[in-house]
Amino acid sequence: MKIRMEEDPSAEDLEITIRCRQTNEQVIRILEMLRMADRKLTGHKDQQTYLLDVSQVLYIDTVEKKTFLYTETEVYETPLRLYELEERLESSDFFRASKSLIINFNQIQSLKPEFGGTMQVTMSNGERLTVSRQYAKSVKEKLGCL
Repeated sequence: MKIRMEEDPSAEDLEITIRCRQTNEQVIRILEMLRMADRKLTGHKDQQTYLLDVSQVLYIDTVEKKTFLYTETEVYETPLRLYELEERLESSDFFRASKSLIINFNQIQSLKPEFGGTMQVTMSNGERLTVSRQYAKSVKEKLGCL
């Protein structure tokens, strides 16, 4: 694979061209990563589809096999499964907090260790979530506590 970059002061917008003999799994993965660079997720609410900036999402939760994106004041359903969102957001500040929960680290207001190794997280909107014992270690690592 060759990678080439050209600077053009007259360019009005960023343009990316992928030249390949045939579209394969690697090309599709590269396209997906480029799309994530826009940092958008789609959510559905009231029979409408919304484009959400990833930074707006406080956390992502799964309830009864449905996945929801939670912002400061709204809740949107997404067709993506939690593991798919986790993969798409792995290069950002989201982390797995339990089997059914992914949290945006940048939206955390405070953290409090709980009995039994779990951790209580207060989000920027005041909502409280629990980080399971299994995932609390990764939060501590992210904070530089380990």
